[in-house]
Amino acid sequence: ALVSFERVFEVLDLEPMVVEQTEAVELPRGATSVELDAVSFGYPTAEQVSLASLETVEVLESTPSSQVLHQVSLRVEPGSLVALVGPSGAGKTTIGQLVTRMYDVDSGAVLIGGHDVRTVTMQSLRDAVGVVTQDAHMFHDTIRANLHYADARATDERLWEVLEAAQVAGLVRSLPDGLDTLVGDRGYRLSGGEKQRIAIARLLLKAPGVVILDEATAHLDSESEAAVQRALSTALAGRTSLVIAHRLSTVRDADLIVVLQDGRVVERGRHEQLLERGGLYAELYRTQFESQAQVAAVAAASGPP
Repeated sequence: ALVSFERVFEVLDLEPMVVEQTEAVELPRGATSVELDAVSFGYPTAEQVSLASLETVEVLESTPSSQVLHQVSLRVEPGSLVALVGPSGAGKTTIGQLVTRMYDVDSGAVLIGGHDVRTVTMQSLRDAVGVVTQDAHMFHDTIRANLHYADARATDERLWEVLEAAQVAGLVRSLPDGLDTLVGDRGYRLSGGEKQRIAIARLLLKAPGVVILDEATAHLDSESEAAVQRALSTALAGRTSLVIAHRLSTVRDADLIVVLQDGRVVERGRHEQLLERGGLYAELYRTQFESQAQVAAVAAASGPP
């Protein structure tokens, strides 16, 4: 037991690798640009990392310290939507983690509104950027409490406003306890689509200038995906948005699509332009929709149950 406690204290004493500079400045709020300038990055090994989480360290031990991004440059203009697409392992999620400064780049720079994220305060960066992932985290508490993590001072009237905008107010009103309904650990009492829409309501309550969506509709059925997409159209309006997507149907209207492969940008352009070029994006698009057509054909042939 004593040895175990010593190990726990060793972890608690670790110094974080990402630290705030003593002269860090405040990042202005509102829609602003996001830029990656010749960014290269590789995940650290367990010997290099300093995190207060044994679970995370174990994961990093099995991850080779190789470069996952190579001289990546891209820019998201204020109020525009840029989609990141590509095969699994291309580096899409890594870019989102660098923008939120979960890690620092090995070379190059990540800039928000022209400010290197390493030079701004952590709090102002967290306030400026909102993230919705494919598995939005919910605490074992009420819907009200989970929303209040975005703004603890928000009134019930304001909570209902964001729930309406996120297309989930009707569901919450139908629950016996309404806003005081317990969602369960990790939100297990809610369906995937319901949990995502509450996460979007939380994002709207936070009102960040920059939004990152990481596979936000990846594991939803068609009906749930449609409801979440309607909620997202409200959430992204007027905000600088970086969308990481596997389903290419969700990014056809993006202002710019950036295609990644093996940590490098291999294509960029709008949907129609990329299809005309016949490159990786066109191949991914064709493969994905052929697969969907095959599934639909099998379902139609099977007939009603």
